[in-house]
Amino acid sequence: MCLDLSLSLSLSLSLSLSERVAMMPTRSVSGGGGMPNNKVKYSRLADSDEGYIDLQFKKGPPKVPYKAIALATFLFLIGSLLIIIGGLLLSGYIEVSDPNRTIPVLIIGVLVFLPGFYHLRIAYYASKGYRGYSYDDIPDFDD
Repeated sequence: MCLDLSLSLSLSLSLSLSERVAMMPTRSVSGGGGMPNNKVKYSRLADSDEGYIDLQFKKGPPKVPYKAIALATFLFLIGSLLIIIGGLLLSGYIEVSDPNRTIPVLIIGVLVFLPGFYHLRIAYYASKGYRGYSYDDIPDFDD
């Protein structure tokens, strides 16, 4: 067995690179599981091969999280409505039998308003292209 192993090792070392490549199985790309050739984007490689190409450092267009922005808008509007109603209840413009129930309306309004406002502000600044703001800062629900 040891002789078999040393014989196969010496045989593989004595084969040239072209003979080893010829012995390797090949795989057809045009077969069933591969990507169609018409959708592959190619780019010309640089003359000096340093292992890096410029294309790998380019950022694609930003992906806009529409669902998260819609949720932030909804939270902003509901929070604003609750704050307005709570303020009117607290000031007495809207008569209420128990004035102690107006404070929770204000608290819930503020708790719903703040995340909506925060994420809408990020979305607005990212859409205008301000430095330091991007759509990546908004949590996305499209996992």
